[in-house]
Amino acid sequence: MLPFQAIAPDVATQQGLQQVYISEHGILYQGDCLKLLSALPNESVDLVFADPPFNLGKEYGEGISDQMEADRYLSWSQQWLSESIRILKPGGSLFIFNLPKWCMEYGAYLNRKGMWFRHWIACRMPKAFPRGKKMSPAHYGLIYYTKGEPAVFNKVYTPIQLCRHCGGEIRDYGGHRKSLNDKGINLMDVWDMPEDVWEDAPEASTTEVLWTLTEEMWTDIPPVRHRRHKKRVPNELAPIMLERIIAMASDPGQIVVDPFGGSGTTFYAAEKLHRYWIGSEIGDTEPAVDRLTNLANGIIEQWESARGSKKLKQGKTTALQLPIPYST
Repeated sequence: MLPFQAIAPDVATQQGLQQVYISEHGILYQGDCLKLLSALPNESVDLVFADPPFNLGKEYGEGISDQMEADRYLSWSQQWLSESIRILKPGGSLFIFNLPKWCMEYGAYLNRKGMWFRHWIACRMPKAFPRGKKMSPAHYGLIYYTKGEPAVFNKVYTPIQLCRHCGGEIRDYGGHRKSLNDKGINLMDVWDMPEDVWEDAPEASTTEVLWTLTEEMWTDIPPVRHRRHKKRVPNELAPIMLERIIAMASDPGQIVVDPFGGSGTTFYAAEKLHRYWIGSEIGDTEPAVDRLTNLANGIIEQWESARGSKKLKQGKTTALQLPIPYST
């Protein structure tokens, strides 16, 4: 019996959820997130990622409200947050993506529940417009908590960044250049613009990772809005975000849960990175099923993983690789 099957026994029968997809790595149900979470045993999963509706009145399908009173929205949020804490193993990781106004409330609740704050990651939102008497919104919040000391934190490395004009190193490493890790540079919490950091690396070994330093702002993963790539009407996340989170906070063979499955981005990333997964989606599950079916048939949209290939000035094209973590 596979791990995800062992911890989700007959969920459909118990909670009235409908199984809509199953693979060697995971299972997707259609139905309410609270029904799925309540069916999972205590301390049984390694990573929870949640991208709940933002309560902005978006259209998610008949009978699904995305415009509640604030108190009701927060009460509902605390229910799934509490269940997420319960099902996490000691040392497990919880990532939540939402507007800053809600992330603040989530963080306060998680602090009261004894979860450990790790990072507030700002995901840059370009080309936004000011609304009313406010500044132009520039980012979504991605908060990262763990259930105590993190059991897994994989440092992802990248080759040293080179200037695309002169070929020199972008950063000044002073007298410490010789002390840098020969695998590359440690992943931090912000990613610079892709055109500034993804360079041709013809001599790179297969163990090197073509990524760069991050701080607490990610600029390369805005929501997917172009109709050529969108799988559903509401906004969705590019898989590059989930690949990064899953590679950093879990190991192959561990279990990832996403109670707000949407277009299946988390499950898609988990399949590619060989993690087991369990998920639910209360609305239309066809976009997620289509995405997973395409992946199973070997159909991968390269732009989703690495924003396509970078065209160099010489006219060459360099394919970009997925992040490969090195455990510490």
